[in-house]
Amino acid sequence: MTESPGGGGAGQFALSSDLISELLTSMRLRGVRYRRVHVGPRFGLTFDAKPGRASFHFLAVGSAVLRTGDGTVHELSAGNAVFMPHGQSHQLLSGPDGPNGPDIPVRGIDSFDGVPLGDAVCDVDTCPSAGPAPSAVFFSGSMEFDLGGMQGLGQLMPDVMLVDAEGKRYPGLMPILTSMRREVCSARVGFAGILARLAEVAAAMIVRGWIECGCDNSSGLVAALRDPRLACAILALHRQPGHHWTVAELAAECNVSRSVFADRFHTTIGMPPLRYATELRMLLASQWLAQDTLPVQSVAQRLGYTSQASFTRAFKRVTGQPPGASRDAARSKATAG
Repeated sequence: MTESPGGGGAGQFALSSDLISELLTSMRLRGVRYRRVHVGPRFGLTFDAKPGRASFHFLAVGSAVLRTGDGTVHELSAGNAVFMPHGQSHQLLSGPDGPNGPDIPVRGIDSFDGVPLGDAVCDVDTCPSAGPAPSAVFFSGSMEFDLGGMQGLGQLMPDVMLVDAEGKRYPGLMPILTSMRREVCSARVGFAGILARLAEVAAAMIVRGWIECGCDNSSGLVAALRDPRLACAILALHRQPGHHWTVAELAAECNVSRSVFADRFHTTIGMPPLRYATELRMLLASQWLAQDTLPVQSVAQRLGYTSQASFTRAFKRVTGQPPGASRDAARSKATAG
């Protein structure tokens, strides 16, 4: 069968690659805090729910059981990594539950005093001072997980993204995890900073691998990212959010008719193209106002509005509150957290 120019095969992969690159470029991990944790043969650690923050765990030595708030259990062995993008509560245990729940004491990770190892990294030793060498060592992080204008994709991610030791789903990640294991165990000079950087790369590669493997979801934005009839338009929207696109212009980006594009976009994404464009602008505006502390006027100009008043009306229509109130609410939430 003859393939049309630019369609299918390598062309589809290239489009997917561009979108994945766009996603990873906009991904930000803010407020990162890491711990290197040593535990004895029997341990139970609770990580409280932290909405808006992701959790990352890498088990360098030993074995453990991850139990999520809904009771789901995942067995971990040395070399496993776990990324939890939604910040739900969970526990790391030395073994599975007994018939009446954990048969070991469980303690909140935040109750341990850590010894600073560098910027945003501390060492936590839960082993008794007279006890044997730790039976498990893991590196854990908590961070604000921000995908910028692609935040809708993050909402589709599973609660637990587990990387198995053999790396069948994330083969390119194995060298990174091997390096992390070496840094965790060797504790060479400067290892804490290197670990933190490796962990951020690992998180990005887990997100990339999830997309490349089909995202575990064939609907909505995920399907659009993998559809060459829509991918170019979505990429254009995210690259130029300040351009006030028309449906005809977006259809031209994908080399399809206006009617075919509009119908497929609505069917796949669940909303018309221009509504998606407006919601994307307001999502970016919220980020720039609250996290990047840009003035309202600057945000309005960046998003292509001719006046601050027109931007404010659009922002309030979509979010339900004016830009200043949204920024103040986000700051209050961050202060409280």
